[in-house]
Amino acid sequence: MGIIKEARKKGLHFIGLCDHNSAENVGAVRKVGEKEGIGVIGGMEVTTQEEVHILALFDEDSKLQSFQEIVYQNLHGTNDQRLYGDQVVANEMDEVMGFNRKLLIGATEIPIYEVVDLVHQLNGLAIASHIDREGFGILGQLGFIPEGLPLDAVEMTDPSRKASLAQGFPVVVSSDAHFLEDVGKRQTRFLLKEITVEELRKSFKKEGGRRVLL
Repeated sequence: MGIIKEARKKGLHFIGLCDHNSAENVGAVRKVGEKEGIGVIGGMEVTTQEEVHILALFDEDSKLQSFQEIVYQNLHGTNDQRLYGDQVVANEMDEVMGFNRKLLIGATEIPIYEVVDLVHQLNGLAIASHIDREGFGILGQLGFIPEGLPLDAVEMTDPSRKASLAQGFPVVVSSDAHFLEDVGKRQTRFLLKEITVEELRKSFKKEGGRRVLL
């Protein structure tokens, strides 16, 4: 699978797989990652009612599946393949197994506070996506990070703007790759004991020697 091959090429130890409003390809990518020695943390980039992107990461596939079911229940519309292209569901051999008919480019009807709360109820991490970009970033959409919103971290593409934008939240940098060549274009280094969401949580809190290294 191309994503894992590109991750190896870029020297990555693990990736987070977060498609828009869906997690149906996580299992296939993880299988390839296990064979190739690349960790795959399953997740989703969910679009809130306010059209803010939130990364939701989970250790347990059952929790990710439960989250996906809630998102699907609150995501309306059907994909127009002529406008947005095919939304492929593939297996570990890159064979097409089917097509997702949901309008994954759309926004859910779940408010941002509820999204973050749902992620935490399922023991996941909630990270505000690409806050230094206008499109679908929390600052671009709302103009501020709402008071009391219990984000675990914020994601940026340019860490030099950390002091002015992060508002005290832990920061991660990622490629936000939509094309294979962009995988690993930007990276974050962590001090972890193992590749799990729980270890990432500890790194954000600087617990037990875990750290985020930018």
